[in-house]
Amino acid sequence: MNNKDTFILGAGMTGLAAGMVSGLKVYEAEEVPGGICSSYYLQAGKDDPLYTAPEDEEAYRFEIGGGHWIFGGDPAILKFIKSQVPVKSYKRKSSVYFSKEDLYVPYPLQNHLSYLGKDIALKAINEIINSPEGKVATMADWIEQSFGKTLLEKFFAPFHELYTAGLWTRIAPQDSYKSPVNINLALQGAYEKVPPAVGYNTTYLYPKPGLNVLSQRIARNCDIDYGKKIEQINTKKKEISFSDGSLNKYKNIISTLPLSTMLGITGLQIDEQNDLHSSVLVLNIGATKGRKCPDDHWLYNPDAESGFHRVGFYSNVDPSFLPASSRKHEDRVSIYVERAYKPDSKPTKREINSYAKKVVKELKSWKFIDEAETVHPTWIEVAYTWSMPGSNWKQIAIRELEKKGIYQIGRYGRWVFQGIADSIKDGFFIGGAFK
Repeated sequence: MNNKDTFILGAGMTGLAAGMVSGLKVYEAEEVPGGICSSYYLQAGKDDPLYTAPEDEEAYRFEIGGGHWIFGGDPAILKFIKSQVPVKSYKRKSSVYFSKEDLYVPYPLQNHLSYLGKDIALKAINEIINSPEGKVATMADWIEQSFGKTLLEKFFAPFHELYTAGLWTRIAPQDSYKSPVNINLALQGAYEKVPPAVGYNTTYLYPKPGLNVLSQRIARNCDIDYGKKIEQINTKKKEISFSDGSLNKYKNIISTLPLSTMLGITGLQIDEQNDLHSSVLVLNIGATKGRKCPDDHWLYNPDAESGFHRVGFYSNVDPSFLPASSRKHEDRVSIYVERAYKPDSKPTKREINSYAKKVVKELKSWKFIDEAETVHPTWIEVAYTWSMPGSNWKQIAIRELEKKGIYQIGRYGRWVFQGIADSIKDGFFIGGAFK
């Protein structure tokens, strides 16, 4: 098949996989591959990120958009990943942290009710067992129906208000596997301290040399033009306009760009209210370790005064995220802090700096860190994708773009939640179709 006039937009994991299989040209707005699934390095006291480790490895390793771990996935895709980079396997350790009480409750909270005390545990169990039936319209409705008022007020309401940037009362229920409901496990966890781990990411993989190395090695087998930010796509003339002033004619496009972004770039009008997304500001922090720094891989935070909803500890997953001199003693910590925002509400540089100071102060007050050596923000405009109750926007938008020769693929392209392995699988699938 002669596809020299077919192009791939985006060199994230899906675009790289599609480019590798198909041999098609890939256009990437940034100067490095990987999209949000990419690592970078920061030396203490410096602001300029490096995309390869310094020779002495005296740098913190961070990721764009916070920790990205490889969970689930088809065995064949995992085999492919392992053919590109050596990987390590990890068993998830995560908790809900109530900072006002200095209380850690293992995740998922509903299976560890004994940590909340007998009174709360009994009330919560009674509400879960006697939960009302019937259809629910919103995520807020689903959570209250599934877990009851006690757990809603204790954790789910304040956490989801932060996690969805206040959208949880408007958006449809989704991703229920992130908060699995199992009455037997909830009952067991109300009386015992260690019920079985459940959820979609109880174990996960991560490349030994870093996620950036995985994307770089796949990129070696792709034809990629970097620094090619798309300004507009004229679907009538079949032209792609880039920010550098260049134009390209196309017949077909494989797009990994967010579905809402593609509608804006093409100017296509959909007779349906847009589904919503939330943005995320991630602060990557390298610091000397505080005396009460937990050993969790990440924490869910319902009551952080700074407004973040999750703190993750890269270096608790693996000490390779630390400068080489600290890996043995682990006297430092590599952290990511996530805060969600409503669409089109990116904070200014001054606001980010002010927020960063508040976060560092709060982490110090929790004794997670002593002194921050480097603080670096990354912004993901479309981070979490949501659907409105009864919405057909996603299906209509994908169909209308396909009529114009534009094929959406991947997590953001098709407005779904999925992990790295499934994103690579998507790329192989569509890349093979256009080979």
